[in-house]
Amino acid sequence: MPFPLSRPARMAVLASGRGSNLQALLTAFPPGDPLGSVVLVISNRATAGALAIAEAHGVAARYIPCGRDRQGFEQAAAQALDQAGIDLICLAGFMRLLSPAFVERYAGRILNIHPSLLPVFPGLNAQQQALAAGVSVSGCTVHWVDAGVDSGPIVLQRQVPVIPDDTVETLSDRILNEEHRLYPEAVRLVLQGGIP
Repeated sequence: MPFPLSRPARMAVLASGRGSNLQALLTAFPPGDPLGSVVLVISNRATAGALAIAEAHGVAARYIPCGRDRQGFEQAAAQALDQAGIDLICLAGFMRLLSPAFVERYAGRILNIHPSLLPVFPGLNAQQQALAAGVSVSGCTVHWVDAGVDSGPIVLQRQVPVIPDDTVETLSDRILNEEHRLYPEAVRLVLQGGIP
């Protein structure tokens, strides 16, 4: 599906946690925004803060259990996405790997944000990986999702310094602050047709 669209885009956010990046996207793309807005939030965790944030904003919120049944989760998620007419899917702290079949179904329509300067430190515990490697700079990346782990084409990146006495928590907080700026910026570029 090529962007820009001739109408506001309908976006979905998949999130497993507290939903701070979801909040950033809801703030950046409120209802009625000519580029688009978030109309659906899906979580694989019943207690995810993202579901409460969605409900507080009047956005449809769906809990779909996953566990070991990835196929069942993806079938239910695809049904919800298709029924909602979703144009762009944003993964925001979604802690499950999507199958190649699911990614192919929505090829060119799934974005993810990751707390490192990809291609370095993909996968889990990226901040811990950065500290263990002794790098002086880390950051965050918005990228297209492909069948690999954090391996899709990069849309935008932002750097943050790694301070000598950083812990995983302090570095994570510094990166997260930049994620909240970077993700809306990247989504805006995509919706405007500025990113292939």
